[in-house]
Amino acid sequence: MDILPLSGQGALVCGGTQGIGKATAMELARLGAFVTLLARDAGALAAAKAQLPTTAGQQHSTLACDMADTEALRTAITAHVAQHTIEILVNNTGGPSPGPAHEADTAAFLAAFTQHLIAFQTIVRAVVPGMKERRHGRIINVISTSVKQPLPNLGVSNTIRGAVANWGKTLANELGPFNITVNNVLPGATETERLAGIISNKARKTGASEDAVREEMLAEIPLRRFAKPEEIAAAVAFLAGPSAAYINGINLPVDGGRTGCL
Repeated sequence: MDILPLSGQGALVCGGTQGIGKATAMELARLGAFVTLLARDAGALAAAKAQLPTTAGQQHSTLACDMADTEALRTAITAHVAQHTIEILVNNTGGPSPGPAHEADTAAFLAAFTQHLIAFQTIVRAVVPGMKERRHGRIINVISTSVKQPLPNLGVSNTIRGAVANWGKTLANELGPFNITVNNVLPGATETERLAGIISNKARKTGASEDAVREEMLAEIPLRRFAKPEEIAAAVAFLAGPSAAYINGINLPVDGGRTGCL
């Protein structure tokens, strides 16, 4: 039997019960990784785990934890890493609520900063020592194309995603000497529950139909369609694998060409 590209490697996928996170976990498992799913809902975690591909000897696990609860996350991830090797970390979590930046309460910025950058940093501090010891690691942050071009009506998200992108680039510089790469994947509009919520919110605020809002968004994408979660997962899996060993510190848009800059 052919050896799969990620055979024997441990992968931790945050937000792994739905959308891009679940699709990523499925792809990493298909490529041979031992996948740990992290999310809040234990029931959803069990259901998602049951769907992961398995080969002989391949075992997957779950970690029920709220990324907004920093102390609980630190405790849970530290205990998990003591028992499981993590060579691939996929940082991924749901985006903040839509709305203009100038109308957002400061608490919204603090909550998003905690759930994204602080949570990611908490996990990195737990998994990086093992990566350094093995002199091998892949950290992939799933963020947004707003890193390159802020998106309308996503003020808090634009702000926090930019901070995460710069944090990721900083880590790439620091961890490269240990053969640990850090890259950011920037999904465009993707067929997920979050996209449905954004469309619904805009329709409600503008008085347009959801179909009209959807068509307006599609018109901005050269490929004239939204991404499938599996297409984002393929980019993450590529960066996690051996073919991307010399790719480090990049922002990779996966958006059908929507972003209006290089």
